[in-house]
Amino acid sequence: MRTYIVKRILISIVILFFVTLIIYTLMRCLPGSYVETMAMQLATAPGSKPYEEWIAQLNAAYGLDLPIMQGYFQWLGEFLRGNFGDSWKFTVPVITQFKKVIGVSFIMGAISLVLELVIAIPLGIIAATKQYSKTDYAISAAALAGISLPTFFFATLLKLIFAVKLGWFDTHGLVGRNFAQLTTSGQILDMAHHLVLPIVTLTVISVGSLMRYTRTNMLEVLNADYIRTARAKGVSEHKVIYQHAFRNTLIPLVTIVGGSLPGLFSGALITETIFSIPGIGFTSYQAMTAGDIPFTMFYLTFIAILTLAGNLLSDILYGVVDPRVRLA
Repeated sequence: MRTYIVKRILISIVILFFVTLIIYTLMRCLPGSYVETMAMQLATAPGSKPYEEWIAQLNAAYGLDLPIMQGYFQWLGEFLRGNFGDSWKFTVPVITQFKKVIGVSFIMGAISLVLELVIAIPLGIIAATKQYSKTDYAISAAALAGISLPTFFFATLLKLIFAVKLGWFDTHGLVGRNFAQLTTSGQILDMAHHLVLPIVTLTVISVGSLMRYTRTNMLEVLNADYIRTARAKGVSEHKVIYQHAFRNTLIPLVTIVGGSLPGLFSGALITETIFSIPGIGFTSYQAMTAGDIPFTMFYLTFIAILTLAGNLLSDILYGVVDPRVRLA
């Protein structure tokens, strides 16, 4: 196991090197950037230098006048030393802006993931054990509806019904108008109240695919020979389903759980934008559109590291869930 993990980590480092190189190259090739925008603003000031001179000065200040490979290794050296630079868009250190917005997105992602697992797995099992029944059709229809609904449409529908029509929630924002006057517990409840609709949106949109995935794998396991043998021996149906079948259904589900690690930190761009939630998804979008290379490079590299870690976690969990798998 130790040899396998070390080998995978070394391979992941090589993969991460090429991923960050591609990301940096793409960022350098963007048609518009913060530098060009800032140079245009500075050039319009009375008595200012020409636009071309501002471009040259700003490029030199940010190292953008270097060749791509030389600029990449300069960025990589600073990154490895823990110097992530200052965000051009938000005019604060990258890590400061990241810490400011990552908490909200993580809470939303974690709660929606837990709800997704709690809802989708039991319903998928029920649908599989009652195949072709009315219950199966109802669960399958609900799953397909969740898969088919666009995020922006469902989020807007929730706002229309529960915020505009019923007035149960605010239409946007993370805090209410009287947030500063509330106690600490009151502030927590106020933020939780504002996160209800975004979390419901993320859960409903994602629960359908996992529900169908669970049903399909459960049906495959229930048709296996050892399940028929267990039933022939008189093992109770409850024990057959939840002890023998469900344990083997967990094996492919491990991939889903391990792959969800980056999603906890990547944010939900559309949902955060519609509900005006200041999370990492909306913040990274603002940074990308502004050509904010330091923040975008840090964010995308962070997501790449989490993706590689999630894949490694999935492989390790495979060996834990299924003893037949030998990672060595």
